[in-house]
Amino acid sequence: MNRRPARLPPPLVLTFAASDPSGGAGMQADLMTISSIGCHALSVVTALTAQDTVGVGRVSAVAANCVEDQARRLLADMSVAAFKIGLLGSVENVAVIARVVADYPDIPLVVDPVLASGRGDELADEAMIASLRERLMPLTTILTPNSLEARRLARGDDGDDRQRTLAECAQRLLDFGCDHVLLTGTHDETVRVVNSLYCRGSGLVRSDAWDRLPGSYHGSGCTLASAIAAHLALGLAVEDAVRVAQEYTWQSLAAGFRPGRGQFIPDRFFPTRAGSGVLDG
Repeated sequence: MNRRPARLPPPLVLTFAASDPSGGAGMQADLMTISSIGCHALSVVTALTAQDTVGVGRVSAVAANCVEDQARRLLADMSVAAFKIGLLGSVENVAVIARVVADYPDIPLVVDPVLASGRGDELADEAMIASLRERLMPLTTILTPNSLEARRLARGDDGDDRQRTLAECAQRLLDFGCDHVLLTGTHDETVRVVNSLYCRGSGLVRSDAWDRLPGSYHGSGCTLASAIAAHLALGLAVEDAVRVAQEYTWQSLAAGFRPGRGQFIPDRFFPTRAGSGVLDG
């Protein structure tokens, strides 16, 4: 009887995220992005949502003990090359996820601080934000906030609400314990989208400008953070992972489509559809 020859698995990326039934953002966006880049995606569901391309109607957090059970079972069975964290669902989930990833300090951790939907629906309260600062940021390899999220996170819980420049916000987030902060400029009123990478101890290490595409997109932040995690899992250094992940994300947005009444959705599988006629025009 012939045995099947052993094959090495692709790098494994574990994402903690909420399910998005539209497939535009959240868990589904992470799974598609990670898979399209060549890694195998593992998933821990933190919340169930009722949402579409227009907005979020409901968020139901998964119980923290269930979140921990999902993660522990996977990590006892398989070797993970990178973690990615998105919407957390509850302050209890922040605590339990921090406890899990703290047991694996050598695995890079990408945190996309999902605080609100593209429409502005609140997805994190102040208790969750405070817990994220205290428990997760000191473990974070790279944090990927947009400018609105960066300003909100940088306020801290010390009553200091003064207006800061984005560079000052980045430094404050690094002071909270992140190794790197990638500030994305999609919400800024600039001709081109400028993304800036800051490193603890070094300050600004790279700045990239991208043509601003028309329309708005559901899941662009999830796509970028997951792409960074996948490229870290493939062995790239942080700065190189950020560079190629931005290119991948911009291309997926440029190839995006509008399946419903709301935002466009990035096409994470754009390389496989190039020249096929699917979505052309």
